[in-house]
Amino acid sequence: MMGVHPSHTVGEKYIAAVVDGSQALAMLLPALGNRQAAAEILEAVDGLLFTGSYSNVEPQHYGGHASAPGTLHDAARDATTLPLLAAAIDAGVPVLAVCRGFQEMNVVFGGTLHQSVHAVTGLNDHRENKEDELDVQYAPSHSIALTRGGLLQRLAAGANEARVNSLHGQGVERLGNGLVAEATAPDGLIEAVSVKDARAFALGVQWHPEWKHASDALSTAIFRAFGDACRDRMRTRAGHGAVSTAATHA
Repeated sequence: MMGVHPSHTVGEKYIAAVVDGSQALAMLLPALGNRQAAAEILEAVDGLLFTGSYSNVEPQHYGGHASAPGTLHDAARDATTLPLLAAAIDAGVPVLAVCRGFQEMNVVFGGTLHQSVHAVTGLNDHRENKEDELDVQYAPSHSIALTRGGLLQRLAAGANEARVNSLHGQGVERLGNGLVAEATAPDGLIEAVSVKDARAFALGVQWHPEWKHASDALSTAIFRAFGDACRDRMRTRAGHGAVSTAATHA
């Protein structure tokens, strides 16, 4: 929302990662809830990227307590992304979920969220310093341990750990049913998940791999794998020769 005229926007960093990192055509989906049926959206795209956002999932969707005053929410996004993400997984449409999208994935599968990770005993402060320059905010800030034999470890060419940025105040409390932890932070907070027995690529990450994705090997691998999955979906439903389309939602 900008001024008196509502708008639907997505950060250019996500678009660039889809176009350049996944080699796919990017389309932006507006947050219109049930005014656009999930089934019709899925007929039009080959993959879905659920982006980060300054807003948080409303706690009513996971049985959480009321948010602290001043917490940003986006009811229209919740009404759009939560059913759409579930429908995409069921339909075998590739999904990549980043930051808020990662938290949405956990909620869709019945998981819960810490609303203030930094206030939880035993967990670190995973927020960025907003007074820092962007390159500092998005610089790698901690390591993650990759689950042995998991999807993310395979994308990392068998590495046991990686370094990632950290720009989030909320995080996974209880892991959703049917999700598999793919990586954890040093304090034990889950940093990545995949969907067990998913029909297509379905990965959620808490950090921001889209930021200067080409300069990081794991980020490059994530977006390449997402793009490959989108092209597999394209060939399955439309035959060879079409341009793979990945929709982004913010």
